[in-house]
Amino acid sequence: MKLFEEGKLGDIAIENRIVMAPMTRSRADDESDCPNQLMVDYYTQRSSAGMIITEGTHPSADGKGYCRTPGIYTEAQVAAWEKVTRSVHDAGGKIVLQLMHCGRIGHPYNKKIDARILAPSAITAQGEIYTEQGMMAYPKPEAMSHADIVSTVNDYKKATENAFSAGFDGVELHCASGYLPAQFLSTGTNTRSDSYGGSLDNRLRFVSEVLEALMSVRGSGRVGLRICPGNTFNDLHDDDPTETFRALLRRINDFNLAYLHVIDLPAIGLHNRKLAQSNYSGKIILNDSFDCESASAALDDSQIAAIAFGRPFIANPDLPDRFLNGAPLREFDKRTLYTPGKRGYTDY
Repeated sequence: MKLFEEGKLGDIAIENRIVMAPMTRSRADDESDCPNQLMVDYYTQRSSAGMIITEGTHPSADGKGYCRTPGIYTEAQVAAWEKVTRSVHDAGGKIVLQLMHCGRIGHPYNKKIDARILAPSAITAQGEIYTEQGMMAYPKPEAMSHADIVSTVNDYKKATENAFSAGFDGVELHCASGYLPAQFLSTGTNTRSDSYGGSLDNRLRFVSEVLEALMSVRGSGRVGLRICPGNTFNDLHDDDPTETFRALLRRINDFNLAYLHVIDLPAIGLHNRKLAQSNYSGKIILNDSFDCESASAALDDSQIAAIAFGRPFIANPDLPDRFLNGAPLREFDKRTLYTPGKRGYTDY
């Protein structure tokens, strides 16, 4: 079965084609943004995946959006993540860090006192965000200056350096779900008139520069990119996501990334797999609510290098073994997705 064949994502060798997708689980220490022993246990339990992609991790204090999410910008955070990577590697696994700057999606209650809420333009997201003090409306973000943009690109680069210092096998840029890179790409969140906004070419610039910064640390073969064109999560709107991502994909073709991580959501009216494969020639990790049989069939396409599974990994830390042996899958408890403690996290 192709799902259990060895493979390679850029410079990262994987023992099977089953990837654990990044999932926010809100178990980090909320004072220091450090991973803790619970997180060491959680990722180690799932190390039989060919590769783990961690939950979104902020590259700076400004980049944090949600409570109890981890960072990778302090020495303490690097040391804490090193415990995770060492344990996963000791168990035979591979692990990549997803870098997630939330941009305008955040609230002061979830951030350090001096952290800022930054976005391409000062446009408030509609809706509310969870805080430990209850649901709160999104505040109006600050429009980033040119100096802010340069500093943020450097934050991504430093976070990548920190990730490799912590022992990660690679990094993935989160460019979906309405977070900062997607905000720069989209017409509804980027109304700038400088070199980072206006034309499509200008809207692509921030993502291109961040990817180049990530690649400069240890080469492109350990850098991935996650996209989900057309997804309106977190009040994201683009006038023509097909045009936007067609241009982005064609631009990054020459980057020789380790992989492109594509979330396919036909329900929104876009077939992202087709869009990606029509414009991008590199290896793809595909994410589309697969089961074992449909995942194996998808791998008949040589461009599809691996399949990412999210929710099934929550209640089934031994997911690859269950697939291999045809064992039934357990259902996860929705009530404990983001709650502190081991319940619904490491006790499956």
